[in-house]
Amino acid sequence: MRKKIALIGSTGSIGRQVINVVNRYPERFELVAIAANTGGELFQRQMSEQKPAFAALRAEGETPCGVPAGVRFARGEGAFEEACAYPSADVIFVAVTGFAGLKAALSAINAKKVVALANKECLVAGGEIVMPAAKAAGVKILPVDSEHSAIWQCLAFDRGAPFSKLILTASGGALRDVPLGKLSEMTAKDALAHPNWDMGAKITVDCATMLNKGFEVVEAMRLYDAPLEKVEVVMHRESIVHSMVAFEDGAVLAQMSYPSMEVPIQLALTYPERLRANVAPLDLAKISALHFSAPDPARYPCFTLALECAKQGGDMPCALNAAGEVAVQAFLRGQIKYTQIAEIIEKTLQKTVRRKAESYALLEETDGAARRTARSFLP
Repeated sequence: MRKKIALIGSTGSIGRQVINVVNRYPERFELVAIAANTGGELFQRQMSEQKPAFAALRAEGETPCGVPAGVRFARGEGAFEEACAYPSADVIFVAVTGFAGLKAALSAINAKKVVALANKECLVAGGEIVMPAAKAAGVKILPVDSEHSAIWQCLAFDRGAPFSKLILTASGGALRDVPLGKLSEMTAKDALAHPNWDMGAKITVDCATMLNKGFEVVEAMRLYDAPLEKVEVVMHRESIVHSMVAFEDGAVLAQMSYPSMEVPIQLALTYPERLRANVAPLDLAKISALHFSAPDPARYPCFTLALECAKQGGDMPCALNAAGEVAVQAFLRGQIKYTQIAEIIEKTLQKTVRRKAESYALLEETDGAARRTARSFLP
């Protein structure tokens, strides 16, 4: 019997790669629902080629021309929520970016669906409500981020297995070798030229600032019930070791492969079985060296801010995420300098009064307030 998938965020980088996996193994997987924000030519093509039973766009607007026969189309918030809890789906694959991932995950959990989670913001902004909700509903959350999939693999697919420390690796992003005094001159084009990974614009800039790695620290705390002191980050420019787990006896297990999201994406759908993916086998004899070092706080102030929010907990990581989204989008538009991303986030956090993360409604308030505050600091 084929595994039925509802794909939330079908037009993004992760969503497109999920479809690659489905197309690679059509005898194993069936795409029963797809959802995106605004649609366009790509979404139209996905409807035509994949022919899901249901296709949804979150943004209001006109019905796309030429909805294929057999595909039910709807748009608006209600349609988005329906896709996130699609009745016949076995797995809800949350690949949508931004704060929207929190609603998608909660909708899937409420429907008691398995969640393959590729959205960082879900656990950063709302991990304190998502993880208890999943536990109460008996819902499995399968990590798709390369780092958290690596940890999951090192723990033999058991997120409850004991460990001594989780060690996340960071490439350092596109600007890792730029002199500190030159960072303010870096453009969006410079920050988007990641040396190892091909990702969306927002996450690529977050890699350059290492805000992304701060998010992953919070994710690790939530997914693996780990205190902050049990999560470590090391710089690893080759992106061959995707993360490591240290154990009480001194052993350290690492998951290694050439940098590609297809491995963790496919594994979330096939585990514990491993199938051939579109990734070359790792040839260690051709790798001259693997380097590791500590992060430089002067180069990565966003990472330091993220760790402080992780320590504070409550709705502070939610405010961090919202301010980061506003600042990065302003940088991508050429509205602010690269170095102002951290400045705007820090000013926003200074204006935020920490509250306990009690509900989606409260986090929605925090998200909106932090966005308004961050925008007030834009030129």
